Amino acid sequence: MKKIKVLFICMGNICRSPTAHGVFEHLVGAENLTQSFEIDSAGTHAYHVGSKPDKRAQDTASSHGVDLNYIRGRKVEIADFTHYDYILPMDSDNYHSLLQICPEELQAKIRLFLDYAPGHPLNEVPDPYYGGIKGFENVFDMVKIASKGLLDEIKSKELS
Repeated sequence: MKKIKVLFICMGNICRSPTAHGVFEHLVGAENLTQSFEIDSAGTHAYHVGSKPDKRAQDTASSHGVDLNYIRGRKVEIADFTHYDYILPMDSDNYHSLLQICPEELQAKIRLFLDYAPGHPLNEVPDPYYGGIKGFENVFDMVKIASKGLLDEIKSKELS
């Protein structure tokens, strides 16, 4: 069986994208679909390569039963555009950064993550790094909604 490959992207890969990675993986596991997916996260910048997610992101996720401790920061690679089916940046800055390095014929794989949260008032997941814990809680809530929408769409299109 071909795995569906999903890559979440933010700037440094220590707050938003690892949260999305962990939440989506958690949802996939809860539906016994782990064997159907390959899930990862990366950053458009190499600021935190090899680092664990931000402690505030880990604590927030943990309080909701989601473990992020195993995730390590990495930078997006050109090979990712061929390898992954869904490439999901958290905001328009990272979206445009990806378009600059992605081969034109693969750019349709790139969509803002909150596109999968219909009806949500925002279209970008804000960076909580310079804020307090409330920002991480807000990011977690947004990511959970978009993750559910993404999984629902994949199940209806590719797993039915």
